[in-house]
Amino acid sequence: MTDYLVLAAAAFFAGMLNTVAGGGTFLTFPALVYTGVPVVAANATSAVAVFPGYLAGAAGFRREIATFDRARLVKIVAATAIGGLIGSVLLLVSSNEAFSAVVPFLLAVATLAFAFGDKFRDWAQRHSFGSAEGPVGTVLVSIYGGYFNGGLGIVLLALFSLWGMRDINLMNGLKNGLSFVLSAISVATFALAGLVAWPQALVMMVAATAGGYAGAPLARALPRSVVRAVVIVVGAAMSAIFFWRLFA
Repeated sequence: MTDYLVLAAAAFFAGMLNTVAGGGTFLTFPALVYTGVPVVAANATSAVAVFPGYLAGAAGFRREIATFDRARLVKIVAATAIGGLIGSVLLLVSSNEAFSAVVPFLLAVATLAFAFGDKFRDWAQRHSFGSAEGPVGTVLVSIYGGYFNGGLGIVLLALFSLWGMRDINLMNGLKNGLSFVLSAISVATFALAGLVAWPQALVMMVAATAGGYAGAPLARALPRSVVRAVVIVVGAAMSAIFFWRLFA
């Protein structure tokens, strides 16, 4: 019972954090590992757990998403689905040992990408990369998200920064919508492969959905600087913990 309370609390705050800025898997993945789920199964179960929370978060930003160009959105969604499928298949062929070795580095990359997303965008523009918008970047980010859901929202926000987007509420709405599409592909793949710990996943799905919807008004109320600081601190802390686990 204590384990399920830990998982429910982690999922609720993860759903909220995903809606506010991203990085909710920094909470659900470690919680699953802490309660004894093997790392590959924990990653798959974490993806399932936060899956409905993304839809709830996107619904909370439906006004902002409605302002986005429809044809452009369809292309981005298609690229997201392709990348998500590739990444999910890659996870299926990964061992627990190999995945444990790369997790700290993936967490660190996700955190750094978010922390320096604005500088990255400015550098790209100075070197004539334009807005950096195109299917290649979306597919690559989605491969990452399909393989390791941790920090997906952070990496997506960094990608949107490279595109030149500045409206944090629109970015959050788009991030949650794309995360839902990608996670739908991952959930189907992981479920068919038998990787999901379903008792834990079901409890976490309910909690993540509640947290996801609760996060939308909070995201609108918080200053952008506060949102960024929360995600960077959580990401850095989780990266440090998993590096310690790897080298201890």
